[in-house]
Amino acid sequence: MVQAFDYNTSMTYYGPKELADSFRTVRNNTITIAEEIPEDKYGFRAHLDSRSVAETLIHIAHVPEIALEIHGKRKLTSFEGFDFMSIFGPMLADEKAPHSKAEIVAMLRATGDQFAGWLAGISDDVLAQTMQMPPNSNNPPTKTRFEMLLSVKEHEMHHRGQLMVLERMLGMVPHLTRQMQARLAQMQQAQAAKP
Repeated sequence: MVQAFDYNTSMTYYGPKELADSFRTVRNNTITIAEEIPEDKYGFRAHLDSRSVAETLIHIAHVPEIALEIHGKRKLTSFEGFDFMSIFGPMLADEKAPHSKAEIVAMLRATGDQFAGWLAGISDDVLAQTMQMPPNSNNPPTKTRFEMLLSVKEHEMHHRGQLMVLERMLGMVPHLTRQMQARLAQMQQAQAAKP
C-alpha cells in the first residue's frame, strides 16, 4: 500500500547547509575562471554593449551582498516601496571603476565566504518565509526566501556561462570543459581496455 506524503512531517533534503555548500562550489568555479583569465584580458567584452570580463566578475561578486542586505540585514518581507537603486546604484558604479585582477579575485573570495557562512547559519524556518514581490513585475505575487536565495547561485551560474564563452573567444578552454574532457577520455580508455 502506498502511503500519502505528508508535507508537514517530511524531511527537508535541501536546507541551509546544502544551499551554502552548493553556493561555495559555484563560487569556487567562478574564482578559478577569474584566476585563469589573464589580467590583460580583463577588459575584453563580446560586444560594446556587454560587460567586460572584469565588470562581469565584479557584478558576480556584489550580488550576494544584495541578498545579504535584503534577507540578512533588513529582513524584508515585501518589496513594496523598496528603493532598488539604493543598492544597485553603487554596485553598478563599482563595476565601472578600475580594479586589479587581484582585487577582483579577493572580492569574489570575501563576498562568497561571507554569503556562504551566513547561508549555513540560517534556519529552515527563515528559508520558508515568503516575500511580497514588487507590484507589476513578471514574478508571482510571493516567493519564498529559499527561492530567492537559491537564485543568487542561479544568477552566478548564468554569468559564469557567459565567462566561459568569453574564455572560448579568448582562445582558452574553460577548466570545467577540460575536466569533462579528461573524464570522457578515461572512460573511453577503460572501455577500450575491456576484453
